[in-house]
Amino acid sequence: MVAVRDDRDEAAFIRLFGHFGPRVKSFLMRTGMDSALAEECAQEVLVTVWNKAHLFDATRASPSTWIFTIARNKKIDVLRKQRRPEPEDLPWGPEAEPDQADVLGLQQESEQLGRALRDLPKKQRELIEKAYFGELSHSEIAEQTGLPLGTIKSRIRLALERLRHSMK
Repeated sequence: MVAVRDDRDEAAFIRLFGHFGPRVKSFLMRTGMDSALAEECAQEVLVTVWNKAHLFDATRASPSTWIFTIARNKKIDVLRKQRRPEPEDLPWGPEAEPDQADVLGLQQESEQLGRALRDLPKKQRELIEKAYFGELSHSEIAEQTGLPLGTIKSRIRLALERLRHSMK
Protein backbone atom coordinates (compact mmCIF):
# COMPACT_ATOMS: atom_id res chain seq x y z
CA MET A 1 0.00 0.00 0.00
CA VAL A 2 2.86 2.36 0.81
CA ALA A 3 4.42 1.75 -2.64
CA VAL A 4 1.08 2.52 -4.27
CA ARG A 5 0.70 5.65 -2.15
CA ASP A 6 4.23 7.01 -2.43
CA ASP A 7 5.38 5.82 -5.86
CA ARG A 8 2.10 5.12 -7.70
CA ASP A 9 3.66 1.67 -8.22
CA GLU A 10 1.39 -0.20 -10.66
CA ALA A 11 2.98 -3.61 -9.95
CA ALA A 12 2.31 -3.12 -6.23
CA PHE A 13 -1.27 -2.13 -7.04
CA ILE A 14 -1.75 -5.26 -9.15
CA ARG A 15 -0.60 -7.36 -6.16
CA LEU A 16 -2.87 -5.35 -3.85
CA PHE A 17 -5.79 -5.83 -6.26
CA GLY A 18 -5.10 -9.57 -6.51
CA HIS A 19 -5.06 -9.88 -2.74
CA PHE A 20 -7.94 -7.62 -1.75
CA GLY A 21 -10.24 -7.88 -4.80
CA PRO A 22 -11.65 -11.34 -3.94
CA ARG A 23 -11.81 -10.51 -0.23
CA VAL A 24 -13.74 -7.28 -0.80
CA LYS A 25 -16.13 -9.09 -3.16
CA SER A 26 -16.67 -11.82 -0.57
CA PHE A 27 -17.28 -9.22 2.14
CA LEU A 28 -19.88 -7.49 -0.03
CA MET A 29 -21.61 -10.77 -0.87
CA ARG A 30 -21.81 -11.68 2.83
CA THR A 31 -23.71 -8.44 3.39
CA GLY A 32 -26.37 -9.47 0.87
CA MET A 33 -25.14 -8.21 -2.50
CA ASP A 34 -25.48 -10.52 -5.46
CA SER A 35 -22.28 -11.71 -7.13
CA ALA A 36 -22.38 -9.38 -10.15
CA LEU A 37 -23.06 -6.25 -8.09
CA ALA A 38 -20.42 -7.26 -5.52
CA GLU A 39 -17.89 -7.74 -8.33
CA GLU A 40 -18.67 -4.31 -9.79
CA CYS A 41 -18.59 -2.68 -6.37
CA ALA A 42 -15.29 -4.37 -5.45
CA GLN A 43 -13.72 -3.01 -8.63
CA GLU A 44 -14.98 0.47 -7.80
CA VAL A 45 -13.52 0.13 -4.30
CA LEU A 46 -10.11 -0.75 -5.65
CA VAL A 47 -10.25 2.06 -8.22
CA THR A 48 -10.95 4.36 -5.27
CA VAL A 49 -7.96 2.87 -3.45
CA TRP A 50 -5.76 3.70 -6.45
CA ASN A 51 -7.19 7.22 -6.85
CA LYS A 52 -7.07 8.06 -3.15
CA ALA A 53 -3.91 6.19 -2.16
CA HIS A 54 -2.33 9.52 -1.21
CA LEU A 55 -4.86 9.72 1.65
CA PHE A 56 -3.74 6.43 3.23
CA ASP A 57 -2.15 7.00 6.64
CA ALA A 58 -0.49 3.92 8.13
CA THR A 59 -0.49 5.56 11.57
CA ARG A 60 -4.29 5.67 11.57
CA ALA A 61 -5.23 2.32 10.01
CA SER A 62 -3.83 -0.80 8.44
CA PRO A 63 -4.26 -1.20 4.69
CA SER A 64 -6.99 -3.81 5.17
CA THR A 65 -8.92 -1.60 7.59
CA TRP A 66 -8.66 1.35 5.22
CA ILE A 67 -9.73 -0.69 2.18
CA PHE A 68 -12.64 -2.38 3.96
CA THR A 69 -13.82 0.99 5.26
CA ILE A 70 -13.94 2.19 1.66
CA ALA A 71 -15.84 -1.00 0.76
CA ARG A 72 -18.34 -0.45 3.58
CA ASN A 73 -18.94 3.13 2.48
CA LYS A 74 -19.35 2.05 -1.15
CA LYS A 75 -21.88 -0.59 -0.04
CA ILE A 76 -23.88 2.07 1.83
CA ASP A 77 -23.82 4.33 -1.25
CA VAL A 78 -25.08 1.50 -3.46
CA LEU A 79 -27.89 0.63 -1.02
CA ARG A 80 -28.98 4.26 -0.78
CA LYS A 81 -28.97 4.56 -4.55
CA GLN A 82 -31.12 1.41 -4.86
CA ARG A 83 -33.71 2.79 -2.43
CA ARG A 84 -34.18 6.06 -4.34
CA PRO A 85 -36.95 5.88 -6.89
CA GLU A 86 -35.92 6.54 -10.46
CA PRO A 87 -37.68 9.51 -12.10
CA GLU A 88 -39.76 7.18 -14.28
CA ASP A 89 -41.02 5.43 -11.14
CA LEU A 90 -42.39 8.64 -9.66
CA PRO A 91 -46.12 9.19 -10.11
CA TRP A 92 -47.11 12.05 -12.40
CA GLY A 93 -50.14 14.23 -12.15
CA PRO A 94 -52.22 15.27 -9.19
CA GLU A 95 -52.26 13.00 -6.20
CA ALA A 96 -55.54 11.66 -4.92
CA GLU A 97 -56.94 13.61 -1.98
CA PRO A 98 -56.23 11.74 1.26
CA ASP A 99 -59.19 10.52 3.25
CA GLN A 100 -59.99 13.10 5.94
CA ALA A 101 -60.31 10.37 8.59
CA ASP A 102 -56.74 9.27 7.76
CA VAL A 103 -55.50 12.86 7.96
CA LEU A 104 -57.19 13.38 11.32
CA GLY A 105 -55.87 10.05 12.66
CA LEU A 106 -52.33 10.88 11.57
CA GLN A 107 -52.57 14.34 13.11
CA GLN A 108 -53.76 12.87 16.43
CA GLU A 109 -51.01 10.25 16.43
CA SER A 110 -48.41 12.93 15.69
CA GLU A 111 -49.65 15.03 18.60
CA GLN A 112 -49.65 11.98 20.88
CA LEU A 113 -46.09 11.13 19.81
CA GLY A 114 -45.00 14.73 20.42
CA ARG A 115 -46.40 14.60 23.97
CA ALA A 116 -44.78 11.20 24.57
CA LEU A 117 -41.40 12.54 23.39
CA ARG A 118 -41.71 15.60 25.65
CA ASP A 119 -42.48 13.30 28.61
CA LEU A 120 -39.29 11.26 28.15
CA PRO A 121 -36.37 12.00 30.47
CA LYS A 122 -34.10 14.57 28.83
CA LYS A 123 -31.16 12.16 28.37
CA GLN A 124 -33.36 9.62 26.57
CA ARG A 125 -35.18 12.23 24.47
CA GLU A 126 -31.92 13.75 23.23
CA LEU A 127 -30.63 10.35 22.11
CA ILE A 128 -33.92 9.50 20.36
CA GLU A 129 -33.78 12.84 18.55
CA LYS A 130 -30.19 12.23 17.42
CA ALA A 131 -30.93 8.67 16.29
CA TYR A 132 -34.27 9.17 14.56
CA PHE A 133 -34.48 12.83 13.62
CA GLY A 134 -30.75 13.41 13.17
CA GLU A 135 -30.37 9.99 11.50
CA LEU A 136 -27.15 9.23 13.38
CA SER A 137 -25.98 5.69 14.08
CA HIS A 138 -25.38 4.63 17.66
CA SER A 139 -21.62 4.79 17.02
CA GLU A 140 -21.91 8.32 15.63
CA ILE A 141 -23.91 9.37 18.69
CA ALA A 142 -21.22 7.84 20.93
CA GLU A 143 -18.54 9.85 19.11
CA GLN A 144 -20.58 13.03 19.32
CA THR A 145 -21.61 12.73 22.98
CA GLY A 146 -18.64 10.87 24.45
CA LEU A 147 -21.01 8.36 26.07
CA PRO A 148 -20.25 4.63 25.98
CA LEU A 149 -22.02 2.77 23.17
CA GLY A 150 -23.76 0.46 25.66
CA THR A 151 -25.23 3.44 27.53
CA ILE A 152 -26.57 4.89 24.30
CA LYS A 153 -28.16 1.60 23.27
CA SER A 154 -29.72 1.13 26.72
CA ARG A 155 -31.16 4.64 26.86
CA ILE A 156 -32.59 4.38 23.36
CA ARG A 157 -34.11 0.96 24.12
CA LEU A 158 -35.71 2.29 27.32
CA ALA A 159 -36.99 5.38 25.51
CA LEU A 160 -38.53 3.31 22.72
CA GLU A 161 -40.22 1.08 25.27
CA ARG A 162 -41.71 4.16 27.00
CA LEU A 163 -42.87 5.55 23.67
CA ARG A 164 -44.52 2.22 22.78
CA HIS A 165 -46.48 2.27 26.04
CA SER A 166 -47.44 5.91 25.56
CA MET A 167 -48.75 5.27 22.06
CA LYS A 168 -51.13 2.44 23.08
